[in-house]
Amino acid sequence: MKSKTKYRLFILFCLGLDLIVLGWAGYRCINRKVPDEIRVEKGRNEDIQALLDIPFLSFDDALAVSGEGSYMLRCSILGILPFKEIKVTPADTASVLVSGSTVGIYMETSGVLIIDTGEILSENGVPQDPARNIVKPGDYIVAFNQQEVSTKKELIRDLEELDGGQVTLEVNRNGEVIPVSLTPVRDSNGNYKLGIWVRDDTQGIGTLTYVDSMGNFGALGHGISDVDTGDLLHIHSGELYRAEILGIQKGSSGNPGELSGLIRYSDRNIIGEIRQNSGNGIFGRFHLGDSSGISLKELPVGYKQELELGPAQILSCVGDQVKEYQAEITRIDLNHEDTNKSFVIRVTDPELISETGGIVQGMSGSPVIQKGKFMGAITHVFVQDSTSGYGIFAETMLEENGGSQG
Repeated sequence: MKSKTKYRLFILFCLGLDLIVLGWAGYRCINRKVPDEIRVEKGRNEDIQALLDIPFLSFDDALAVSGEGSYMLRCSILGILPFKEIKVTPADTASVLVSGSTVGIYMETSGVLIIDTGEILSENGVPQDPARNIVKPGDYIVAFNQQEVSTKKELIRDLEELDGGQVTLEVNRNGEVIPVSLTPVRDSNGNYKLGIWVRDDTQGIGTLTYVDSMGNFGALGHGISDVDTGDLLHIHSGELYRAEILGIQKGSSGNPGELSGLIRYSDRNIIGEIRQNSGNGIFGRFHLGDSSGISLKELPVGYKQELELGPAQILSCVGDQVKEYQAEITRIDLNHEDTNKSFVIRVTDPELISETGGIVQGMSGSPVIQKGKFMGAITHVFVQDSTSGYGIFAETMLEENGGSQG
């Protein structure tokens, strides 16, 4: 009898757990379809509920106007359970110059990035690791014995001037500058070493997404991280260059392809200054007066709730010019934690699939167009399906850049 009672309790526990899991999964599903904040064109406020027509959700008729000119729209599940409040902000219609051109990227880090530590064979033939457990991969050296350091060359020069004894480094670790002490090791050649691997710049190619009316540009749709540490690079400065495609490595299942390009590092090929490297792209100032060879086409900006499942187009350069290719929006997430993974797009254009296999590295930042509006940009490719990848909403990039929406 007791065993039957225990069995029933166990079954009830499992059912209760299943209900909790299903409830949480349902909440997460609806939450991702309902944004915390939306922007709408002024004069179209009456269309908001139609734009957010989601099953099981209802919206209050009474709207409380905030002091910022926006208002809070409360919604509930089945009109009973309070769900969330959506901030609705009326905004002026914006337009930008969308691109799709391949550009060269060169960035200098804010300090000297530590990639890793390692052993040094001392002049006595004994391996030593002077930096182990003192500095960490991802630290940025910003000062050496109280002297500012901004490049690898400066760090090497300071080491060459040592005559032994401890040195003090100031490192930027997760936004906090802290002092650390190291005792350099003299190697078999008589040179002092700290036992650290460092980097102070990065370069590559990507796609210019847009330039706004104030000359601000956005590109890539995702940030640039260090290949060794995986951390987002803290940059001091950078330049945007003209670039050209030299070859294509086609993507396939399990093998993301890439565009190989040539960047001509000369002052006359600089088309902009990079001022910010964030999770939503790289941003800066574009030289509108010197944009020869860069495709720029004016389009209105679409808001995220306007994006629909179905046909879309992407602008990309995989040869000698920007072309429009057919694609399809297959999933939309209005409230994703990773804002550069807000929708899924699949390439359907036979020409692009034939040339690249779909989406390849170097196409990040390619503008996504739907119904004549700039809706976002490609950010990632799926490793197991090179025809598909993630995208970021246009308004997210513009907000990050302090752009012309608002």
